[in-house]
Amino acid sequence: MKQNLLCLLLGVFLLSVLNCKSTSHLPDPLEAGWKGKSVCKVLEENKDLRVLKCVFPPNVGHEKHYHNPHFGYTLSGSKFRITDTKGTREVDVPKGYSFSKDKITEHKVLNIGETTAEFLIIEYK
Repeated sequence: MKQNLLCLLLGVFLLSVLNCKSTSHLPDPLEAGWKGKSVCKVLEENKDLRVLKCVFPPNVGHEKHYHNPHFGYTLSGSKFRITDTKGTREVDVPKGYSFSKDKITEHKVLNIGETTAEFLIIEYK
């Protein structure tokens, strides 16, 4: 009986360890910045969500970081170089563009355009 319980507890422990996402080595979007400077600030935070405003002047990016599930909205757009699990690409991000992810993601970005871009990021807790 004790041996079965020990095996069951060990199995549950191993499953929980193996199913954990390995993003702890990366900062979240608030902690990540660009060359030691913050690019995001908290506008609102409560038990259900966190709202960030992130600003990227030309030639400023966001070092590699992870996002929890989130919704984003572009207040002012620009052209970005985005590197994620799919590779690197250049994307024009227009004002009013929205996006969402329902799982943990990671990427880095660089504003390669000529205008300052601003985003609202709403993260679910």
